[in-house]
Amino acid sequence: MPPFAVNKQKTTIPEEETRHASFAERLDALEDIPTNPDIRETFGDIVERRLSRRAALRRILGIGALGMLGNTPLPAAIRASDSNNPATSGFRFEEIQHGVDRTHHVSPGYSADILIRWGDPVVDGAPEFDPYRQSVAAQLQQFGYNNDFIGNIPLPYGSKNAEHGLLCINHEYTDAEMMFPESAYRTKPGRKAIVDIEMACNGGSVVEIRKTDGQWHQVGGSRYARRISAYHSPMRLSGPAAGHRRMKTSADPEGRRVIGTLNNCAGGITPWGTYLMAEENFNKYFLGRLTGHPEQRNYSRYGVAGGGFAWGRYHQRFDINREPNEANRFGWIVEVDALDPASTPVKRTALGRFKHEGAACIVNRDGRLVLYSGDDQQFEFLYKFVSRDEVNLDDRAANSDLLDHGTLYVARFADDGQLHWLPLVHGQVGLDESNGFHDQGDVMIEARRATSLLGATPMDRPEGVEPNPLSGKVYVMLTNNHGRSRNNIDAANPRADNQWGQVLELTHPDDDHAATNGHWELLLKAGDPAQPEIAAEWNAQTSANGWFACPDNCAIDPDGRLWICTDQGSNWKRASGTADGLWAVQTDGPGRGTGRMFFRVPVGAEMTGPCFTPDGK
Repeated sequence: MPPFAVNKQKTTIPEEETRHASFAERLDALEDIPTNPDIRETFGDIVERRLSRRAALRRILGIGALGMLGNTPLPAAIRASDSNNPATSGFRFEEIQHGVDRTHHVSPGYSADILIRWGDPVVDGAPEFDPYRQSVAAQLQQFGYNNDFIGNIPLPYGSKNAEHGLLCINHEYTDAEMMFPESAYRTKPGRKAIVDIEMACNGGSVVEIRKTDGQWHQVGGSRYARRISAYHSPMRLSGPAAGHRRMKTSADPEGRRVIGTLNNCAGGITPWGTYLMAEENFNKYFLGRLTGHPEQRNYSRYGVAGGGFAWGRYHQRFDINREPNEANRFGWIVEVDALDPASTPVKRTALGRFKHEGAACIVNRDGRLVLYSGDDQQFEFLYKFVSRDEVNLDDRAANSDLLDHGTLYVARFADDGQLHWLPLVHGQVGLDESNGFHDQGDVMIEARRATSLLGATPMDRPEGVEPNPLSGKVYVMLTNNHGRSRNNIDAANPRADNQWGQVLELTHPDDDHAATNGHWELLLKAGDPAQPEIAAEWNAQTSANGWFACPDNCAIDPDGRLWICTDQGSNWKRASGTADGLWAVQTDGPGRGTGRMFFRVPVGAEMTGPCFTPDGK
């Protein structure tokens, strides 16, 4: 059965102030501008050397990249159509075809239904949605805009109930030109009202759902129902940057409280049932001049005040010249207790400040929590956080500050397949006053610059990172890198002008996710294998519909199988010529590296947030 999945709309309507490109295309362009000035040896250099060592082995095995799931040996001669055989693939659905149209498509025998939409009621008593009479008050009670992450918390808490639970859903950003009638959007006196509604649409929603007579429904009047937004939600800062001099503002002279969260991309659910919201492209919401700014070096590294949204015109805190430190209060992972709707969300600064894509958790073999997160921009980095203390699965409250104490690590990839995790600890390896780091708070606020000093490997947009609790492997989605030239093979693979991305597999000794060393391998290089110039690598069993471009989010089902959804953005015509969707990918056995298409979204939409109920349905 399919996982929960949602679409994030991409618009192609010209925006008032720039008619040459759509708002979504301009946002894509902003996200694609590298801000890492210190790109030396990259992951692409490493991969290129390593692949040359493996070329002979691949020719012997007769496979494209690597190989995958399924314990039953395959016959000596196998056709692509044989991948539909459940005995050889480990997946039992009928594959669908690539294509481009205005609707969604799912494998025959499965269903795809709308559960909740933008503007639908979340909080009891919310008004009926009227796109011509939107308001902040209404939107703060209604489902937000542009979904990304979905997390499922079974009810009652602690159970593995597959037919009743909470969905925790991120609302990443807004498309004002699609949200509002043209008359309202074009009227400049109404722009502040539009900005305020946009702020209310950002954040997340918690909704209770139940399966009745084979159909999922939202539970009305739920005591858990909640909207979290950039407009109205008070949040607490915790960890090494809480109370830091660089976190203080005129509205918060103590530097310990902030209003709201924004641009929440992928996220996570902790083992104690809290919801993690990962703030990604926070830089686009701030306006102002960087020249001579006290945070100029810091903000330049994150692309702050590079444009995108007009919030700073109407709200002082989003103008970096009026509130110099406000941008330091975004780019964190936010922990929300979804089981207590009266609780205050907490921004956990020990997890580092960068453009977080995801917050996938696993309880390590020694009982500590390990959390993986990518920094989603070209030439940025892959991180993990290892808690100091063990997770207490018997007492939720005992984990209330677990994410405030531990070590943040960043990955370095060696050309012999070795993986090294480097600690971001003040006072070590140049992270000291000589480089402008006066304490651990500075290190976390400027995690990107600290990481570059450590010599970590710049990557090609690390997005979804998911540990497999059954195999111990970790899968990393590297979406693409348009910025690589032929003279500068960089971060995530050896291809110049990488439009397609790839998937990494990480292995730690004895499945110890806290280990500081491990091993890496390429699972696949995305793109159409029928085009030799792309240099894609798949298992030879992959059919004409089984390949994809631009892996983004991923999920591991209860059987330990990998599912990957894609985000080509406005570049879909060049990357694949087909719409985004959801693919099953084998990770073991003779079929390792084989993809199979399960779901396809409408043209212009992005597939996000796959999530399974405990029974895999």
